[in-house]
Parts: sequence; C-alpha cells; structure tokens
Amino acid sequence: MPTILARGSFGMVLTYFKRYRMEINLARREVQRPSLADGFRLIPWDSLMLDIHADVKYRCFRAEVDSDVFPCLGDYSGCLRLMREISRKQGFLPKATWLLRYEDPRTAEIDYCGTIQGIRDQRGFGAIQNVGITPEYRGLGLGTAMLQRCLLGFLSTGVRRVSLEVTAQNDGAIALYRRLGFAKCRTVYKAVDTACA
Repeated sequence: MPTILARGSFGMVLTYFKRYRMEINLARREVQRPSLADGFRLIPWDSLMLDIHADVKYRCFRAEVDSDVFPCLGDYSGCLRLMREISRKQGFLPKATWLLRYEDPRTAEIDYCGTIQGIRDQRGFGAIQNVGITPEYRGLGLGTAMLQRCLLGFLSTGVRRVSLEVTAQNDGAIALYRRLGFAKCRTVYKAVDTACA
C-alpha cells in the first residue's frame, strides 16, 4: 500500500511510496560463498545476455509493488531500457552483475530465473540494483546465493560499503537483507504520478 496521496498541479495525483535505504560494511563482515541446489548456476555478466537480464527483471517485478514505484519494471521494453542504462553507467561493475539459470535435470530445459546488478559510485561505494527472483523460484534460498555472489564481486573490485533500496512493504526482501548483514540507514519516499494509472 502506498503511504501518502497528494494532489499536485495540473491534475497530478502523487502517490508516495515509503522505501528504506539499507547498507552493509563488507570490511566488518565475512561474506559466505554462495551455495546452490542442483540444476542452478550463477552466470557472470555478458553484454550479449542483456536482453535475458531484461526479460528476467520483467518477470520478477511485473506483478510486484516495485512496478508501481518504478513503472519501467512493469513492461519488458522498460526493463530493456533500464538494463541498457545500468550497463552503460560509468561505475557499472560486471563482477557484481549476475544471472541465475536453472537447468531441469529431467528435460535439460533451461530457465533464467534471477538477476542482480552492481554499480560503484564516484565515492567508491557500491549500489545493488533490482535484486529479483522470478515468483516460481522464490523461497529456495536463491536470493541469498545471488546476493552473496554480488557482494563477493564488489569485494573483488575493492568496494567495501554497499547499499540498496527496498520498498517498505516488501517484508521478505527486508528480512533477507537483514540476515545478510544489511541495516536500515535512511527512510526515503518515492513520488509517483498515479493520475493516469
């Protein structure tokens, strides 16, 4: 549920979504190596797979509150645009950017089911972008493994402080981030024009 509704100028209806900025100091915390169940594999960044990252991102977020907060997550073309923007950023970190792949042992059918991206800002701090596991694969510890691999990627490039943002009502994600050592450091509000929604 959005937190605040306000009427802006020109007929805009602004909905404010409460979000938490969470941080982890990797210099004070040991990051475990990820462990995955049979059939799952983490795939390193490859620019030729950008469209797969976009498709997975879309399937992760299209029915979630995050697609209300960030409308680009609600359609494939928006996710493709977002992935292009992320991968072109000056601080984009391929070593902190991963896809999660599942290969069914019975049929050898492959499904990409998770995505995460990492960026380093001008101060040398890391920022995790859009952690996502598709709905049918949630609850299997895959988000934990993907985050661990991402954090190890940050460490390998010398980044020691990493942050992310999460919508306040996403209790499962918040619990996951806390288990890995992230702590809330700030509350922010994201305004979205919902007059045409």
